[in-house]
Amino acid sequence: MIKKLKSSRIESIDILRGLVMVLMALDHVRDYFHLGAIVSDPLDLETTTPLLFLTRYITHFCAPVFVFLTGTSASLYGQSRSKKQLSRFLFTRGLWLIFVEIVIMNFLWWFDPEYSFINLQVIWAIGLCMIFLSVLIYLPYKWLLILALVIVFGHNSLDSISTSGYSFTSILWYIFHQQQFLPVGESRMIGFFYPVLPWIGVMALGYNFGFLYRKGFDPVIRKRYLIFLGISTITLFLLIRFINVYGDPEPWHKQKNFLFTWFSFMNVNKYPPSLLYILITIGPTFLVLSLIENLKSKITDVLVVFGRVPFFYYVLHVFLIHTAALLTLIALGKDWKLMIFDQASFTTNKMVNYGYSLGVVYLVWVLIVGILYPLCHKYMRYKLGNPKKWWLSYL
Repeated sequence: MIKKLKSSRIESIDILRGLVMVLMALDHVRDYFHLGAIVSDPLDLETTTPLLFLTRYITHFCAPVFVFLTGTSASLYGQSRSKKQLSRFLFTRGLWLIFVEIVIMNFLWWFDPEYSFINLQVIWAIGLCMIFLSVLIYLPYKWLLILALVIVFGHNSLDSISTSGYSFTSILWYIFHQQQFLPVGESRMIGFFYPVLPWIGVMALGYNFGFLYRKGFDPVIRKRYLIFLGISTITLFLLIRFINVYGDPEPWHKQKNFLFTWFSFMNVNKYPPSLLYILITIGPTFLVLSLIENLKSKITDVLVVFGRVPFFYYVLHVFLIHTAALLTLIALGKDWKLMIFDQASFTTNKMVNYGYSLGVVYLVWVLIVGILYPLCHKYMRYKLGNPKKWWLSYL
């Protein structure tokens, strides 16, 4: 009989984190398997289909929920530690994640040993946000909350500021608020894909949100807060989006029919995440958390496994998806070098005709998640069985 290992983690948060990890795999399978995914935008209303639009849109919840819950987890982690201990952990883990993004993830994404394209994505953003949070936690909760709200609600006022070139101030601006792909010499490029200023606000809000899950907090009162926050946030999104003046760099427009007009209304900017993007992804998160607090089923048991080993899952799922795409090309007798991405992949048309139908995307997604489950379950049990191994908190 296998010994049952217990965890002090909050199960509803792990369920939600596991859910967004599963959805994340769908988006990344689409990136590697769908026809034209490398060179086209699934949210382009001129070329998309309803199923393709929704397949991409549902995954919008992944990054904001994950960043928000990272802040919440930091708050809970700090319950039994001093501010100095928490700050040190956040700072060192932030540095580690930046290293992972640049060295490990960029290789797994592209399989390019020359690192001709270094794309700074969500792991980079989380790492940098954790470094900032390591300082911000010394602020009183009230002032940290105010600062986070000012960032989230005010950063779109900076949308008109744009820069170019290689100056120190330009690069700082790329890091904080302007998505930019910057050529470095003739054969290399750096992509500032996740400008971090609004993500800092999201993580700081998540840190404050952790107060609702502190030991001794009444779960009945917590549920009332969650429902209130969820309804209020979604209502605020609808109001601001309807006014169509502020909150997103792209206003919505009437389209060829009601469905596509609704798509235009809901299609908000992720890079960097606009105020409206944050509202419509975090708002439903509160409602989901209110619904799953005491939920228990075979499905939630699976999601908890993924939610407890998110870093392990993330690294492994990118490797499996990319490898599966490469092996599929070999099995079909096609050019496997299509899966070795470099800068040339994005400046030529060699990827235009690569890919498969959405049906294949969904099939591969299910298979990848199925392969990941036993691996993540084994690793989860190893972590639970070795709580004194400090380095596991970084993995």
